[in-house]
Amino acid sequence: MKQSIKKLIFTIFACFFACACAVAQSSFVTTKVEQHAVNGHDDLVELVFSFSMQPGWHVYGPDNDGGPTPMTISFEQLEGARAEGGIQLSPTPIRIQDPLFDCEVTFVEKAATAKQRLRLTGGKWHASGYLRYGACNDQNCLPPTPVEFTFNGELKKAAKAEAAPVEEKKDAEEANASPAEETADTLSAAEATSAMPADISASTLWTPVIDELKALDLEQNTSQRSLWSLFFLGILGGLIALVTPCVWPIIPMTVSFFLKRAKDDKKKGIRDAMLYGLSIVVIYVGLGLLVTLIWGPSSLNALSTNAIFNLFLFALLVFFAASFLGGFEITLPSSWSTKMDEKANSTSGVLSIFFMATTLVLVSFSCTGPIIGLLLVDMVTSGSIVAPTIGMLGFAIALAAPFTLFAMFPTWLKSAPKSGNWMNVIKVVLGLVELAFALKFLSVADLAYGWRLLDRETFLCIWILIFALMGFYLLGWIRLPHDEDEYDDEGNVIARPKIGVIRFLTALCTLAFALYMVPGLWGAPCKAVSAFAPPMWTQDFNLNSNTVEAVYTDYESGMEAARKAGKPVMLDFTGFGCVNCRKMEAAVWPDAKVRQLMTEDFVLISLYVDDKTLLTETREVTESDGTTRKLRTVGDLWSYLQRSKFGAQTQPFYVLVDHEAHPLAPAYSYDEDIEKYVRWLEDGLQRFRRPKP
Repeated sequence: MKQSIKKLIFTIFACFFACACAVAQSSFVTTKVEQHAVNGHDDLVELVFSFSMQPGWHVYGPDNDGGPTPMTISFEQLEGARAEGGIQLSPTPIRIQDPLFDCEVTFVEKAATAKQRLRLTGGKWHASGYLRYGACNDQNCLPPTPVEFTFNGELKKAAKAEAAPVEEKKDAEEANASPAEETADTLSAAEATSAMPADISASTLWTPVIDELKALDLEQNTSQRSLWSLFFLGILGGLIALVTPCVWPIIPMTVSFFLKRAKDDKKKGIRDAMLYGLSIVVIYVGLGLLVTLIWGPSSLNALSTNAIFNLFLFALLVFFAASFLGGFEITLPSSWSTKMDEKANSTSGVLSIFFMATTLVLVSFSCTGPIIGLLLVDMVTSGSIVAPTIGMLGFAIALAAPFTLFAMFPTWLKSAPKSGNWMNVIKVVLGLVELAFALKFLSVADLAYGWRLLDRETFLCIWILIFALMGFYLLGWIRLPHDEDEYDDEGNVIARPKIGVIRFLTALCTLAFALYMVPGLWGAPCKAVSAFAPPMWTQDFNLNSNTVEAVYTDYESGMEAARKAGKPVMLDFTGFGCVNCRKMEAAVWPDAKVRQLMTEDFVLISLYVDDKTLLTETREVTESDGTTRKLRTVGDLWSYLQRSKFGAQTQPFYVLVDHEAHPLAPAYSYDEDIEKYVRWLEDGLQRFRRPKP
């Protein structure tokens, strides 16, 4: 049994690092377009668009109707040829029922090709235009992206083909019509954008503020979740690990060893104990540095959103929870600790003490491993490159401090609590907490794949049961097989052991928390768990009908309205096919505080980057890399605004700006933490109201 558990541990950590390396890549979609001849057909050519997608990204197919952005091809010029058939996508697209859009959607992943055939009618031919596609990953969506092409050639011998029926010719002409030939009714939808200056770069509202936004983002990252908070989180984890059955009983033995080792020189014993504690710190900080080196700074944010990685984290935490609940005991190979013990005995000085500290780390792994795993999961997914190192520093200091303090003041050991069943109670409570947190990572994968296994009410039901069972266990109503029996003076087992005050109060809090979540089954916000529970739209029975909708969907007119109202602006770069935009609007915006701030204190402007309304005229703009791009639709315009002014291209993307379109707070993306969203809005509002120099 122990051998199988050891193998399972090694397999878990191998998968852990493999998943981390997989998500460390950058999330982009690259395209290439080529012209190919069709074998055996001189009068046929194919336009071949090749897609290469990084893990986690997918491109939607051409037959999506009413859902995400479908793949379409538009010909601006088509002479001497005509389009034959539609876009053929290879491999066969994946087809699923999307619960958010309530329709079937198709998409391809990893690599794919899209082909469009052209029938040459004779003589010289020319084809130019663009293919437009939509792409998303588990967190963001790219704006509808055009892939422009221009090809020409000559069919020396005209193809003999019968004249097409009149209706077929009419359909072909309509399909190949230039966007400029659309009806006036279609163009009238873009009248607001036509009022903008011809050179939009000359408008102050379009001036790039990328550097300002980065400066504010750096300020937020160092203030909202500072390194001190990570450090204290690590200390909390170390204190919890300290009172587990694998660590607490070792303290008296270790302190006694150091005192006996230097009984003639008390200072030497204290010095050795301090070196012992420092060695523990070095080992755990080294673990934090190792995690940082493996994942690197570019992949930490991706870890929190990658569906496969979140599914693995769910399994890992369930594994740790089962260990704490008494299902089995996680142990590293005994040969490791034996070798470290031999090294400690065969060496002397600082090296001997370091090997002793390593032995402690290995022996106590069955209790510290799950706690370290939970801490590293939280710190790695926080997105900070130094988070694992800082967290492990706090953990190690809290774990090592008692060994040094008790060596310096041996009399304190007499007043320290004795080992007993209370340490096992702590393990069980931690096991239930890890089981609850594991569901958060399962929820991320569930939403990404559309399984609908863990809707909001299902999630809340499981959490209610977990914390209710925790309360019952703390009250002594439930016992697990490895709980120690208590005996009376006559040696008889006490059926109902006495419950201490702290344990009783803890049980009261957990039962109260379980009751607090019950109204959430009918749509109550339950803000305390909003950062963990699935979004509100996954709930089938919801009595909460509060919604927030933007009054303005045009940038210039919305900014003008904000100037007249004297309010700051919230720019919402979104898309009709953006899944995570809908999640934010359903899970965060209906909150009472969020709704009040957005409707009363801000002017909300929603800019849809996949809006296909045609501009009155096609505009050419120069991107930051020097390339020229054509803006044909309103969505193209808002997508260019997001790229050029704010340096971003994924949705959802929220920016708070003043009347000159200067940022008031860092940009905000997909994050369903309502309290964080409220702080973000309040910070921007406070900055707007400050007197200007």
